[in-house]
Amino acid sequence: MTSDDTTLDASAPWLEVDALIDDPRTRIVVCCGSGGVGKTTTAAALGVRAAERGRKVVVLTIDPARRLAQSMGISELDNVPRRVKGVDESAGGELHAMMLDMKRTFDEIVEGHADAERARAILENPFYQSLSAGFAGTQEYMAMEKLGQLRAGDAWDLIVVDTPPSRSALDFLDAPKRLGSFLDGKFIRVLMAPAKVGGRAGMKFLNVGMSMMTGTLSKLMGGQLLRDVQTFVAAMDTMFGGFRTRADATYRLLQAPGTAFLVVAAPERDALREAAYFVERLAAEQMPLAGLVLNRVHGSGAAQLSAERALAAAEALTEDLADPAPQDAEEAPQGPDDDPNSPSGEAGSPLAENLGPDGIVDLADGKTGSRTPGGPSPAAAEHAVSPSAPAAQLAAGLLRLHAERMQVLARERRTRDRFTALHPEVPVAEVAALPGDVHDLAGLRAIGDRLTLRPAATDD
Repeated sequence: MTSDDTTLDASAPWLEVDALIDDPRTRIVVCCGSGGVGKTTTAAALGVRAAERGRKVVVLTIDPARRLAQSMGISELDNVPRRVKGVDESAGGELHAMMLDMKRTFDEIVEGHADAERARAILENPFYQSLSAGFAGTQEYMAMEKLGQLRAGDAWDLIVVDTPPSRSALDFLDAPKRLGSFLDGKFIRVLMAPAKVGGRAGMKFLNVGMSMMTGTLSKLMGGQLLRDVQTFVAAMDTMFGGFRTRADATYRLLQAPGTAFLVVAAPERDALREAAYFVERLAAEQMPLAGLVLNRVHGSGAAQLSAERALAAAEALTEDLADPAPQDAEEAPQGPDDDPNSPSGEAGSPLAENLGPDGIVDLADGKTGSRTPGGPSPAAAEHAVSPSAPAAQLAAGLLRLHAERMQVLARERRTRDRFTALHPEVPVAEVAALPGDVHDLAGLRAIGDRLTLRPAATDD
C-alpha cells in the first residue's frame, strides 16, 4: 500500500450506513461533532436517504444558519415539522424537517405544566424571557426536550438530530444536566424561600439568611432583577422537579438500544482529536456509538503518480526551460530568401510564385516553417515534436498542483490512521469531498450515495 493511498485499511471496520437506517429498531440517529465539520449536511443527507428507502423521517436541526431549509427547498423551518417536497416516496417513506425554536420550546413546557394564570405570569417575567432566549445551556436542554417530545409522539419511524454548533461537542450531553441542576438546585430553592414566607417577613428572612449573597447579587444584578428572579422562582415552584425528571428521561432515551450516535469529523487533526474525545465520552456514558463519518475526504484520479515523482518531473521540465539546447556554431549561408532586404516576398519577385496561403510551397530544403505540397517540411516536423515553452510551463504547474494534492491526501490518511489506531473498534465511513456546496436535494442524495460507498480494495 503506497503512502499516498487514501482508502481505508482492511483492518478498519466499515460503517454500513444503509443497514443502520434500514433497521426498524433504529429510531434515533444523533449526528454530533465539533463545529464546521458538516453535521447539518450529514443529518439532512441521512434523512433524505432513509425516507427514499421507506422510512418516515423527521430531521431536527439546531443550526441557526438555516442551511438545512435551503438544501431541502423549504422557505423557512420553524418549531413545527414541515413536509419536504421532491423526495421520492415510492418506497412508502416521507421526510419532514424542523429547526429548533429554543424559546418557543421553553414556552410550550411552561404552558403544558402550569395553569393559564401562572403560565402568563412566567411568560411575562423579564428574568424568564432572558433565560429562555439565551441562558447558557438552554439551547442544548431544549434540543433534548424537543427530541423527547418527538419520540413520545411516535409519529415517525426515525428521528435524525443535528446537534447544536457548540464550542465543544460534549455540550450536547452536559448542558441539559447543568441547566436541570440549576433550575432544581439549592440556589433556586433559597431564592424561593422568601416568596414562600411572603411580604416583609420573607424579605427579612432572606436578608438574615443570605445577607452576603443578596448584597453581592444586588450589586451585580440590581434590585429589580433580583425581584424578577424571585417572582420567576415563585411562579415556577411546581415545575422545577419536572425539568430534571424530563432531562433524566431524555438522557436515558439516548442510552437506549434504539439510539445511534454518529460522530462527524473532517480529516483534520483538531476535528479528529475532538472526535476521539467524544467517542471516549460516549463509551463512558454507555451511549450507543454507530461509527465515525469522515467528511470532505480528498481524492485523486491519478493516485498512482506519487507526489515525489510529480515534483521530480516538474523540476525536470523547469530545468529544460532554463537551459535550452545550444545552437550550432556555424550557420548556413544566407540565401536570397534569408535576406530581410530581399524582395522575395514582394509581388513580381522570382519567388512570388512559391507563396501559398499556408506558407512557402515547393521548398523542401529543410527550412523551418516551409511546406511541401504533402505537408510540413522535415525540419518543421522536427521542431513540432519539442513542446513550446508555455506548454512546458503549464505541465510543470499541473504537476506541482498534483503533488500538493497528493501531499494533502497523505496527511489526511496519517491523521485518520492515528484515530483508527486509538479506536480500532469504531466503524468508519469516508465521504469524498464534492466540488461545490450542497444546496438542494440532488446534492444531499450525492452525499448519501458517498456515505454508503464501500472502500476500494487496495494492494499492500
